[in-house]
Amino acid sequence: MSTNGEAVVIPVEDRTTDARAKDPVAAAPPPAPAPGPRSFPFLLRKTAKGVGGCKRVLAFLDFVLRLCGIAATLVAAVTMGTTNETLPFFTQLFQFRANFTDLPALLFFVIANGIAAGYLVLSLPFSIAGIVRPQATCPRLLLFILDLVMVAFTSSAASAAAAIVYLAHNGSSEANWVAICLQFDGFCQRISGAVVAAFIAVVFFMALLLISGLLLRKR
Repeated sequence: MSTNGEAVVIPVEDRTTDARAKDPVAAAPPPAPAPGPRSFPFLLRKTAKGVGGCKRVLAFLDFVLRLCGIAATLVAAVTMGTTNETLPFFTQLFQFRANFTDLPALLFFVIANGIAAGYLVLSLPFSIAGIVRPQATCPRLLLFILDLVMVAFTSSAASAAAAIVYLAHNGSSEANWVAICLQFDGFCQRISGAVVAAFIAVVFFMALLLISGLLLRKR
């Protein structure tokens, strides 16, 4: 475009350059966060495995104690149940004989220890299940309750038999109970050994209760 023959120059702005100048410089991407310490989850997994391993060891100890309890209760029941002694001398009217069935406390002792031995045998599969799955709660709770019942059962039978053994050894002048162990020495030795085995079984049952309590405890 011209005026009086002179060319007029109209400046044109370079908008592309201005737009580039006005645009803010693109910020550099933030650095990636450093990976956290990998040892912490590893320690957690290791701790969990350690707890499971500890419970598995306790469950195995529970199984071993049940086997020992079976042996103790069977020894107590069989020893008492086969106790019978007859004195070599007798009269035409009397024969001096001592048998465990003559005393109800000793008969209850045999029955109680027989039941306890049968229970321990039946509890072995549940104990094995506790070894395989130490985190299982229901079998362990059932064993805890039944073990508690067996503790009361066997301890009452052992205590009643222990009282009879004491009277057999020492007698009682107030009750006119003579010390029969002066004549029936073999009978008294066998019933004394049976009572000792029964109290050992009670200790095993108490240890089983302690183990079950530890296994039922939360982490």
